[in-house]
Order: sequence, then C-alpha cells, then structure tokens
Amino acid sequence: MTAEHILAIDNGSQSVRALVFDLQGQLIAKSRVALPPYATPQNGWVEQDPAVFWQTVCEACQKLWTMPGVHKDALAGVALTTQRSTVINVDQAGRPLRPAITWMDQRRTPGLKPVGGLWGLGFALTGMTRTSAYLQAEAECNWIRTYQPDIWAQTHKYLLLSGYLTYCLTGRFVDSVGCQVAYIPFDYKKLDWSAPSDWKWQAVPMPPEVLPELIPPAETLGVITAEAAAATGIPQGLRLIAAAADKACEVIGAGCLDPHIACLSYGTTATVNTTHRRYVESIPLIPPYPAAVPGAYSLEVQIFRGYWMVSWFKREFAHAESRLAEDRGIEVEDLFDDLVNSVEPGSLGLMLQPYWAPGLKQPGPEAKGAIIGFGDVHTRAHVYRSILEGLAYALREGAERTSRRSHVPIREVRVAGGGSQSCAALQITADIFGLPVTTPHVYEASGLGAAIDAAVGLGLQPGFETAVAAMTHPGKTVQPDPERQKLYNELYQRVYLKLYDRLHPLYEEISKITGYPPND
Repeated sequence: MTAEHILAIDNGSQSVRALVFDLQGQLIAKSRVALPPYATPQNGWVEQDPAVFWQTVCEACQKLWTMPGVHKDALAGVALTTQRSTVINVDQAGRPLRPAITWMDQRRTPGLKPVGGLWGLGFALTGMTRTSAYLQAEAECNWIRTYQPDIWAQTHKYLLLSGYLTYCLTGRFVDSVGCQVAYIPFDYKKLDWSAPSDWKWQAVPMPPEVLPELIPPAETLGVITAEAAAATGIPQGLRLIAAAADKACEVIGAGCLDPHIACLSYGTTATVNTTHRRYVESIPLIPPYPAAVPGAYSLEVQIFRGYWMVSWFKREFAHAESRLAEDRGIEVEDLFDDLVNSVEPGSLGLMLQPYWAPGLKQPGPEAKGAIIGFGDVHTRAHVYRSILEGLAYALREGAERTSRRSHVPIREVRVAGGGSQSCAALQITADIFGLPVTTPHVYEASGLGAAIDAAVGLGLQPGFETAVAAMTHPGKTVQPDPERQKLYNELYQRVYLKLYDRLHPLYEEISKITGYPPND
C-alpha cells in the first residue's frame, strides 16, 4: 500500500483529536478524546497534569486504529499541533516537575525588577515601560522562579506543550519555530531565540540551554520511538514533521495563504489572522506570531474571551435550552440559531464590547466588557445576538487595523473554529464585514494545516502553494445582505468604534476602586 496518508494530532484546549488526512485534504478518520477538567487550585490559576495531555494523545491514537479506512502502512508521517502558551518544566529525563501552567492561567508576579540599562532608558523614552512590566508580570517562568525556586533550579528544559509532546513522541528536546507563542525570549522578527543582548533575557531571565532546539515548519523533528509506538500505536520510525501552533495551522488549513484572505477563528479565543512574508506589527510593538509556513508571519488580533462567551451565555442564561436539548438528545448550541434569528439585526440597539478579559494594548489591562443600550424590550435572545455581533465588530476592527498597518486590503474572509458551525454567526459576520464568508470543507482546520506542513515536509506536495491549493477546499459560502450590511456599518462606525475610548477612563476608575482587574 502506498504511504500517502498523514496522521495529524491536535491537542486543543478541550480535547485531543487524532486525524488521518489524504493528499486531497479529505478527512479519512477522526478520533476525539475530551480532556478532563483543568485544575484551579487558586482563583485565576488554570493547571493540568502534563501526563494527562500525553495519556489523552495515546488514547486518541489507539482509538483511531480500530476505525474503518485507517491503515498504519498507509501513513507517510505524523504532524503535531497544540494549544499555545501552555508551559511545562521537565527534568533531564523529560519528567514534569510541576503541573503545566496553561494559556488560560491569569496569575501574575508583581514587584519584579524592571528592565534596566539602555533598554530600560529606551522603554522610558518611548512609553514602553508599562508594557515591558506587564509582560514580565505575565510570564509564567517569572512566577515559578519567584515562588517555586526549587522547581526552577531542577528544571532541565522549559517547554511549551508542543515541545513536551514532541519529546514524548521522539525522545528529543526540540520544538517547531511555528509553536513559539509564549512569554519566552523569542525573537519574533528573526524567528529564533533572541540574541544575547536582547531585553527579553532581562525580562524573563533563564539560561539559554533550558530552551529546546528550534526546527522550522515542514522539517523533521525526529522519529517515533519504540516507547511512543507502544503507547500510541503509531508505527515506530515514522517521521514527526514540524507544524505550528493550533491557530497558525488553522490559518493555512482554512486556505489563507494569501495576505488578502483573512482567517477568522471563532474558538475559545476569537482571532483574525492573515499570512504575510513581511514582518508587520498589527498593533505597534506587539509582534506577529510565527506562521505555519517557514519564514512567514501570522498577523493576529485576539479577542481573548471570544467564543468562550457562548459557553458563558449557555451557563448563565440558557437553562431552558439546555433542558430542551437534553430531552431531544442534541447539543444546546444547535438551538441557539433559532434564538438569534428571533431578533432583528442590530439587537434593537443593544451593543456589546467583548472585552471580558484584560489585554495589553488594545484593549489595555484596565479593560472590561460592556453591554449598552438596554431597554424594557430586550430579552435573552437580544443579549445572545449582541454577543455574536460584538465579536464580529471586534474582529472587523482587528482586520481593519491589520490592513492599515500592512497596506494590504482584505478581500476574502474564511471562518473556522466552533462558531463556523452556526449559520447565524456566519451571516452576521458576512453582514458586518460586508464580504462573502466561506468555511473550510472540514471542521478540523487546525489538523488539516498540520497535515499540510507534513505533506510538504515529506515531499508529498512540492510546496505550500500547491499543497494549500490541493488540500483545502471551500465549504459553504454566505453572502452579505445589503440592507443588513448598511445597518451594521452605521452601528459600527457611529457607535462601536467610539465605545472603547469613551469607556476607557471609567474602566480605569472601576479598576482603582474595586481592584479588578488588578493593575500592578
């Protein structure tokens, strides 16, 4: 049997998926295993036993081999994509020294020594002192070094989840350049570890040898060891090809290789991404992330609490729908489109700003969410529709900011992630952007992006342009409605774009009075 199938492992925030793709991007088989609940030992902390991630990967892979159409001898290689910014300290044998601190964790380390010398002076002159202090306080390694110095002293390697799972699969302390999204001394412009003189080594002090070797996307990280083969069922000796973090893989899995095409991800964090060969900062002094294409950049604007807000709404307001869904044996989200469609576009003036978590620049650390325009006519349905509208407004603002900075207009929009399954969300997005919105042909766009990296790295596709053309296909396309587009454009231009600047001083006062969010 010709080996032309690719195994893609996608370790997301909620589950691990083991996926088999062919060279046309068709999903041959899928195994999904939910991750157990994360631990929250203190308010704002979100941790997970690293062994749980690996065990879930093993379980997902083992389930795959029992499925029709899956043949181990048809596998040409493996690719791995994971959630970003989840960090793990390991010893020389690769054993975790403490629970993983996940990307959702909100602990901070106040009172750190600020960046000094010429860098400190430069930050003071350019107004960056507060930004650098914020990054220092957010860095998980600073917290571990401050509060668990014994753990830090024992740390042989400081790894992202991608690096940890790569070690579990290959026995090597290596990681993909495309996965480096975290508070680490990484040079996002050069796509490599920072130079010794870089300020990041002051901000997040660590010996360079504690970091793994970096491998560009589409190159070989290693081969599946005998131990990993026994645990996962993946054939021993199969090559593990470097891919990228889940958001970056999702971008090329949605077919967004051209900078004119924006990828909207309605995931736990909502994002708008475009792929560029040129280094561009969508927000000044905030770097783009590594793309899943070697030497390229993913210009990203985040809404940290993105489609999480749907889960929030479900938990707080959708008890009736939850009971009805249980009675019918369906997912509660299947009923939400009816809820949206019961309300006129614009939600009768209810406007939501989706900053349910603080940010760094836009929004800043003082940011809060807001819903304005309430009247006695408004119901739960209006609140829910305003959530989808608010997310689309925020993503449009991010897309426009990217276009201004890059001088590349966005002409097409692709939507991936959980929200892509909602016809109502797609229509709202098309109407607010004023552009046709297309979904990928498979829901598992992140896994497909990883498979594209593997296909190129294994020589099964001659290059990324060819691979993306061959392996990504349009799913459904939604056209904007001219009347709704006009309404939304007026609300966006005349109301939404003014909200943050008008509310910013009030957010700061709330923070000062209540202490939330903390502003060290």
